[in-house]
Amino acid sequence: MKAVLALALALVAGAALAQPVATLDPARSEITFTSTQMGVPVEGRFRRFDAAIALDPKRPETGSVGITLDATSATLGIAETDAELLKPNWFDTARFAQASFRSTAIRSTGAGRYEVAGTLTVKGSAQPVVVPVTLVQQGAMATATGAFTIKRLAYRIGEAEWADTSLVANDVQVRFKLVVNGLPPP
Repeated sequence: MKAVLALALALVAGAALAQPVATLDPARSEITFTSTQMGVPVEGRFRRFDAAIALDPKRPETGSVGITLDATSATLGIAETDAELLKPNWFDTARFAQASFRSTAIRSTGAGRYEVAGTLTVKGSAQPVVVPVTLVQQGAMATATGAFTIKRLAYRIGEAEWADTSLVANDVQVRFKLVVNGLPPP
């Protein structure tokens, strides 16, 4: 995990020179995903991830966000299903142990609200995404929340017989709550 953090910090080094990098509180943070299988919502989560966030709320355009997910930590809460997630048809963690998000632009859309554009890479497939984020700051702590939808087949998640969208819908909603310490006050 230290290597993941070092990589994430290196990726935001330019912004980090101008802004401090906030420290993630993993115990209070979460990243979940909800898919629909045969019409029934199925929620999963990543148990291990890290984030490097450099953001001055007064100058969001100079900020950056880097998030690295340990794909081997994906869980649906059932051991047999979790074992399937690791296999080539799903996350193929033997070849792609990590997924990542790297911001390319951040803009304010109102008080405490931002649009973060970036590249989401899962299973070797990189796709552009725009993520709406709400940031609530209380002293030195800040909580960033948001949700966005991806098309799982664009990332080759659920291949072979699982590519049938009547079995597993193509849309997957990703939700996050990232609690960090060290952002400048608004």
